[in-house]
Amino acid sequence: MEEGWVVSLLSKCSNLKPTKQIHAHIFKAGLHTDPFIFGKLLLHCAVSISDALHYSLRLFHHFPNPDTFMHNTLIRALSLSPNPLLSLHPFIQLRRQPTLFPDSFSFAFVLKGVANSRNLRPGIQLHSQTFHHGFDAHIFVGTTLISMYAECGDSRSALRVFDEMSEPNVVAWNAAVTAAFRCGDVESAGDVFGRMPVRNLTSWNAMLAGYAKAGELGLARRIFCDMPLRDGVSWSTMIVGFAHHGCFNEAFGFFRELLREGIGTNEVSLTGVLSACAQAGAFEFGKILHGFVEKAGFLYVGSVNNALIDTYSKCGNVAMARLVFQNMPVARSIVSWTSIIAGLAMHGYGEEAIQLFHEMEESGVMPDGITFISLLYACSHSGLVEQGYGFFCKMKNLYSIEPSIEHYGCMVDLYGRAARLQKAYEFICEMPVSPNAIIWRTLLGACSIHGNIELAELVKARLAEMDPDNSGDHVLLSNVYAIAGKWKDVASIRRTMTENSMKKAPGWSMIEIDKVIYGFVAGEKPNKATQEAHEKLREIMLRLRVEAGYAPQLRSVLHDIEEEEKEDSVSKHSEKLAAAFGIAKLPSGRILRIVKNLRVCGDCHTVMKLMSKIYQVEIIVRDRSRFHSFKDGFCSCRDYW
Repeated sequence: MEEGWVVSLLSKCSNLKPTKQIHAHIFKAGLHTDPFIFGKLLLHCAVSISDALHYSLRLFHHFPNPDTFMHNTLIRALSLSPNPLLSLHPFIQLRRQPTLFPDSFSFAFVLKGVANSRNLRPGIQLHSQTFHHGFDAHIFVGTTLISMYAECGDSRSALRVFDEMSEPNVVAWNAAVTAAFRCGDVESAGDVFGRMPVRNLTSWNAMLAGYAKAGELGLARRIFCDMPLRDGVSWSTMIVGFAHHGCFNEAFGFFRELLREGIGTNEVSLTGVLSACAQAGAFEFGKILHGFVEKAGFLYVGSVNNALIDTYSKCGNVAMARLVFQNMPVARSIVSWTSIIAGLAMHGYGEEAIQLFHEMEESGVMPDGITFISLLYACSHSGLVEQGYGFFCKMKNLYSIEPSIEHYGCMVDLYGRAARLQKAYEFICEMPVSPNAIIWRTLLGACSIHGNIELAELVKARLAEMDPDNSGDHVLLSNVYAIAGKWKDVASIRRTMTENSMKKAPGWSMIEIDKVIYGFVAGEKPNKATQEAHEKLREIMLRLRVEAGYAPQLRSVLHDIEEEEKEDSVSKHSEKLAAAFGIAKLPSGRILRIVKNLRVCGDCHTVMKLMSKIYQVEIIVRDRSRFHSFKDGFCSCRDYW
């Protein structure tokens, strides 16, 4: 058996079973002691096959005298494992061998392991080892050191390593730019970029990505315009970056420009613009993209199908999401199943989500932790308390998935929504992990909804110790006091917020009209759209009073003000303005699709139900936690949200 044949056979093995058969042939042929053959086998098991790290560890320990290459292979594999700090063990073993010495790859791989573990202390020790072994001036090792310090959040050390390089190449310059951005040092990133003697496309894209991620969209646009050459990454960065920061019309604009330029779209740009549609609730634009995806042949890309499922779900059309899921021409991954389960959960279809979960189990796809988050979310929003608890236990006992803080949060939400507040509190107290601020905040939100003052005060005291400057916590407790009519307590909280310069997050709503996204914020400066919305809303509210006997639910206004002022305040909530604008602009028979950043208040919920009946229009509202589909005077949530 020749060496070349063994290497050729290994390259064709995609899983462990045939690799073991080749290993058996190697052993029979007496080649198992050949360092070259064994090194190739070890590399294939450790790096090329996803589930064979355990096998590669056994191989390594059975080889009589592993060389530096074999040590490096194991260091590399462990640096990419779920526990990357384990890569230190074979590195230490290598250093203890009297006849072997670490090379540049040894240091690069182990530094990558430290970077992935975000553990700075061993990284500093390894840095000193580079001096001891003469790699302090090595460009490859130096570049990896820059990245390691950046991943561990030490921008100053990263840039000091870079500044000490005698002749940094463009890769090192790019690493320094990325390191500064990684640590949130936007100014230093700009400074390094300005000093670069040579810039390649990666340099420009690094600046673009850094500015976009930091929310410096003006600077990102300037870099984009100055670029001498752009590729698919450049366009995708702009689309995803603007969408991520809520600039949806701009994200759509970049995608249109991408098509006009005749540049081929890729998986990232498509999923990026679909994500923008999902976040903005841009259903019509999403449908156009679906057609484009089909014509361009991207339906055979799993991630694009998953993005379409997510887009339709978040745009309020779960039926289309199910259709995409059912007609996928490629194998459904765990992401596909989880996406559709999450979509059903958002719309309050708890039983259907559970049924689909069972279908997933029967298909042989193993659920993961994210799947169970979606499933518990579905139970929470459908009031399926016992079923939710059953799945929480099943996750641990059957699938051996250790609950994360998110799973515990789902359980607190499950009990809280069902008004079982004491049970939620007891569950938190019995958690085997320390509850974070989000867990307590979830319970405080439930106390706000159900008006439990005593428990709300207790929870707020816990939150004050953990996150004293969070304005949302103060607002939630203020809501509890306001509903109970305790205006002195409300005033005290608001005075504290003013003294500490805390501001309540403003409520906003968006609606898509002719593929343009219109945003509304209560109390914003008037423009043409808001003026038209206010005029139409006054007409609507008058008609609801006359024809449906509507009276405002003034408990939704959390201020001790006169009744007339309360009525005026509650009538101007952003979702009402968005709905009024939609009724004024969209033709009869079209569905109004509204996205809101906060929980829909009780008065707006009532108004939407009455609007749907009086104006014979279907209104779909996505608030921060779920969908409400209003039709013929009823809501899909059955008043449970």
